[in-house]
Amino acid sequence: MTPPLNRRDFLAQATAASAVLTASGSAFAAGAVRAKRELPAGPTAKVALGKSGVQVSLVGMGTGSVGSGQSSKQTKLGVKGFTKVVRHALDHGVNFFDVADQYGSHVYLREALKGVPRDQYVIQTKTHATDAITTRDHLDRYRMELGVDYIDIVLLHCMTKDGWTAEHQGAMEYLMQAKQEKLIRAHGTSNHGMDPLRHSSKTPFVEVNLARINPQGLIMDDKKPDEVASVLEEMHNAGKGVIGMKILGEGRITTPEGKDESLRFVLGLGSVDSFIIGFENTDQVDDILKRTTDAIAFLKA
Repeated sequence: MTPPLNRRDFLAQATAASAVLTASGSAFAAGAVRAKRELPAGPTAKVALGKSGVQVSLVGMGTGSVGSGQSSKQTKLGVKGFTKVVRHALDHGVNFFDVADQYGSHVYLREALKGVPRDQYVIQTKTHATDAITTRDHLDRYRMELGVDYIDIVLLHCMTKDGWTAEHQGAMEYLMQAKQEKLIRAHGTSNHGMDPLRHSSKTPFVEVNLARINPQGLIMDDKKPDEVASVLEEMHNAGKGVIGMKILGEGRITTPEGKDESLRFVLGLGSVDSFIIGFENTDQVDDILKRTTDAIAFLKA
């Protein structure tokens, strides 16, 4: 087994990689080298998602691991098990919860957060709708399923095409209207693939973006973390909120060393405001919060 890197070796490797990657415009290693800046105080510190006006905990909870609907690992826990994990996360400072219609997790989150003041948590959900009418219907149903008057962030789910804006113009227009009516606080996209990600980086509608990022390129269509990091840097510099997902490769990064490397990598980029992990039990919550704390300390040292 390869021994874990100490801070000096980690930064040395990042610096060496930077010399190679900077020539091609990559932000991969540059982010790791400037790790001393823009680091939150801890895993549950509240961070701003760009200029969206939404603040969330650095670490958030995802609810759609491996599959959708009843096949989601989180919904398979049942309402009682799901609630236990959500409440444990909330009690330990995690206030950001990522759900989606396709995950079947709306009603689970509603039950888990019953009795919690609305200003104590942030909800992000997603829609596959392309036209205004369907988007309006989705938003009305989502608010009912979640038991809330407003949703913090609504994303266009899983953009896979370059130029996705043409197909989703109606949905975009309604979400902008919904923001004016205070039914949502921010809108944006999640992307699968480099072309739609680049398109999102240049689209004013995108205030928040959910992107797959980890140092091994696992569960990433592009499989090029340095290229993804470069686009995330552009988004960050443009004032967009950047949320990372697949940080642990949807559970494929399992060793302690691998988890630590990935957390250091993502935090070291300086362009990922927050990230979500698909917790399945309370021990995982505790583990990731501890590892994130350690990663921040490592990068600040």
